[in-house]
Amino acid sequence: MDVAMILAAGKGTRMRPLTLHTPKPLLPAAGKSLIEWHIEKLAAAGFKTVVINHSWLGEQLEEAIGNGERWGIRILWSPEDELLETGGGIHKALPLLGKKPFLLVNGDVFTDINFNRLRLPDNSLAHLVLVSNPDHNPGGDFTLVDGVVSEHGENKGTFAGVSVLAPELFDNCQPGVFPLTPLLKEKMAENQVTGELYSGYWLDVGTPERLQTLEKDLAAGSVYCKTSGDVTGSSER
Repeated sequence: MDVAMILAAGKGTRMRPLTLHTPKPLLPAAGKSLIEWHIEKLAAAGFKTVVINHSWLGEQLEEAIGNGERWGIRILWSPEDELLETGGGIHKALPLLGKKPFLLVNGDVFTDINFNRLRLPDNSLAHLVLVSNPDHNPGGDFTLVDGVVSEHGENKGTFAGVSVLAPELFDNCQPGVFPLTPLLKEKMAENQVTGELYSGYWLDVGTPERLQTLEKDLAAGSVYCKTSGDVTGSSER
């Protein structure tokens, strides 16, 4: 797997006023923008092509990041005239992503997970990384049992915004605005969504307060920012 997509089209409403004139992926953490942290990790993990969608202030993103030459990779842009939500944004970008499974990363999460260890198992259309529930999502999102993800059950974990998807997941979708979650839930009902629980560093950088938390963690050296990390199948290490 050598293709990844970074989701970067949101308006960053929860991050205001910081995002009134700057797209959220360009907000700095320890002197480097959030999206640059992702790109560096993806390049170090061996990804050759990174597709990035954008909408709100997207021209700033393209100007700041460019074509990927400085990281030795190829960056392709998927601009959206209107916000297509996650599912619609991925669907629009499919011609750039190719026909093989690809890594998907939310632009507003920060993690030290080793991206190049993630794979899409046979007979799976999506493979999700889950984490322990943060304070802002105490009920979790999905249940993980024996490597299979379900929307039902107890002891739910939180979707980390990191996954591996097969392009075939979108075979019956039409262009336009639609979220990804209902599509995932449909495939969960058919036992076609697998997952794993990650117990390393992960943070949803969705508010100014959490951005400050990330700054402090990076300054304290409590985040290993290269490509380390461990992934487990159904329980924390």
